[in-house]
Amino acid sequence: MKGIILHGGHGTRLRPLTHTGPKQLLPIANKPMSQYCLEKIKEVGITDIAIIIGGIGSNKVEEYYGNGEKFGVNITYIKQDFPHGIAHAINLCQDFINNEKFLVFLGDNIIKKNISEYAEEFKNGDASASILLCEVNNPSQFGIAEIKEGKIIKIMEKPKNPPTNLAVTGIYFLTPKIFKIFEKLKPSWRNELEITDALHMLLEEQNKITYYMVTDYWKDTGTPADILHANKMLMQDMKEYNHSNVEQGIKINGKVMIGKNVKIKNGSTINGPVIIGENCIIDKTELGPNISLGNNSKIIDSTIKNSIIMENTEIIGSKNITNSIISSNSKIESSLNEEKTLLLGEGTKIIF
Repeated sequence: MKGIILHGGHGTRLRPLTHTGPKQLLPIANKPMSQYCLEKIKEVGITDIAIIIGGIGSNKVEEYYGNGEKFGVNITYIKQDFPHGIAHAINLCQDFINNEKFLVFLGDNIIKKNISEYAEEFKNGDASASILLCEVNNPSQFGIAEIKEGKIIKIMEKPKNPPTNLAVTGIYFLTPKIFKIFEKLKPSWRNELEITDALHMLLEEQNKITYYMVTDYWKDTGTPADILHANKMLMQDMKEYNHSNVEQGIKINGKVMIGKNVKIKNGSTINGPVIIGENCIIDKTELGPNISLGNNSKIIDSTIKNSIIMENTEIIGSKNITNSIISSNSKIESSLNEEKTLLLGEGTKIIF
């Protein structure tokens, strides 16, 4: 089997975070969200992976993942000139797939569960496709599957009146049969070639599609709130570590992960879960809960909760920052005490 990660799109719902790079490289618990996808694919034993890139900052994807060697995989890059839909993106991979079964991850999907069992069953089974379904509260925002007597009878994209709340997650097991279906697809009302339409057409042609229910954590990280929630949930499962010497008198509560060469100075409080990258300075600051702090960042005389702070960021005198995502190379200086929620693109400078 081979693997595919979709790493394109414009990430419009996450602007200004995505003005300078793809959303799939935004860090969750100090790791790009698409790296979780790559690790899940590798976890099932797949090492040949295609990453589909396109749009702003796609070169950053190649810079980060390289040829895949440092992640223990082999990476091939396939360029999509414009986001014409998931089916269009997968169709670009025909030569790469070379008539093998394959696993597709949308690069902004986070799942906790090990899916090796599903992969093995699909690899050895006779299904033409297999999908992961998850119950959601807002089914009209997702592709939806309708099931009768344990079998999928219909798959539809973002229906106005969903017949079920079973969302089709962005994780698909597919066979080369899907490429013949793609040839017959027509653009949807969104002017995209929809994978849900292709799957439904596969069903209509009497092909077998199996499914698995995800009852553990799954998140399509399409909005800032989704990213912050995923950040919180993933840190909860991490193992604690401390690779630095912390001064006496520091208050540390709950689960905390501290990287190398971190200086946490007297008068600071860390309320986990919190992950702190390498070479950070934290002074007279209350950090957490639910904070990820990127490498080479400096936080002084501040109070920050439930936020993602990316690398090379400096925050001074900022009390009561909460539910915020602050991109790399940003600088914030503030003397105001009221609650602040910030969504800042790369290189932002704020003084207030």
